[in-house]
Amino acid sequence: MERNEGLGEFLRARRAAMDPEELGLRDVAPRRVPGLRREELAALAGVSVDYYTRLEQGRPISPSDSVLDALANALRLDPAERSYLNAVARPRPGGRHRGHRAVQKVRPGVHALLARLEGTPALVLGRRTDILVTNRMARALLHDFDAMPVRNRNAARWMVLDEAARSLFADGWERVASEFVGTLRMDAARHPDDTRTAELVGELSMKSDPFRRWWAAQKVMQFSHHTKQLHHPVVGRLTLHTETLAFPGDPDLTLLTFLADPGSPSDEALTVLSAWATDQSSAGSGASARALPLE
Repeated sequence: MERNEGLGEFLRARRAAMDPEELGLRDVAPRRVPGLRREELAALAGVSVDYYTRLEQGRPISPSDSVLDALANALRLDPAERSYLNAVARPRPGGRHRGHRAVQKVRPGVHALLARLEGTPALVLGRRTDILVTNRMARALLHDFDAMPVRNRNAARWMVLDEAARSLFADGWERVASEFVGTLRMDAARHPDDTRTAELVGELSMKSDPFRRWWAAQKVMQFSHHTKQLHHPVVGRLTLHTETLAFPGDPDLTLLTFLADPGSPSDEALTVLSAWATDQSSAGSGASARALPLE
């Protein structure tokens, strides 16, 4: 069994993020480092200090379900963090030695679904937040991802590195970008064999200080529903609700949609944006939902 540095790093980061005072732990002398001490967390989880220390050190240990549940409770992990803890604690056998190069495919029914969401910005994300399919409204609202090099069509990469994304999500860029980074981390735990993920993380680490900070903090996210404020260069300010749907049988695919409250100014703005996108489309430009095949 190999060492598990990923589990140790996650445990250390989450322990450091704990507030001792919230747990009723007060010290006479200041703590040298933030968060709980190892012995305190071990006591909360009901495991020995030696055993917990070995987990943090990445020793080749396979913790039981009960131990993982106890650690999750002690660390007050949310559902996404619990899922990540279980994934990183038990990487797939042999996964670290295989390059994951299978082409991501989107079945015809999903293409048809996006084509029918004509007035709703929608896109399908795959592994490592790769952007696989977009409809016309998604390209008008966010970015013409078709114009980007294939290997750059990635939501986390776009959010972190593209100045247009910073301007679009001006009121909450850090929150939105860090959420995509957290989703990328979750995917990395599920696919530790994916060399493309390692390459992406390496690139973003070299190019972005915020990415390095978020990645080091072990932030973990799963796609869910949120409300986002956008500043679009054509239609101005928008308040949109994002909804995400998973596809049974295709666990690596996620449908992401942007919705406005019916009858709201943002709803009217999306109608204007749709008309603008139609005007911008060249004659015979093709289907409204385009596939972006990636490895």
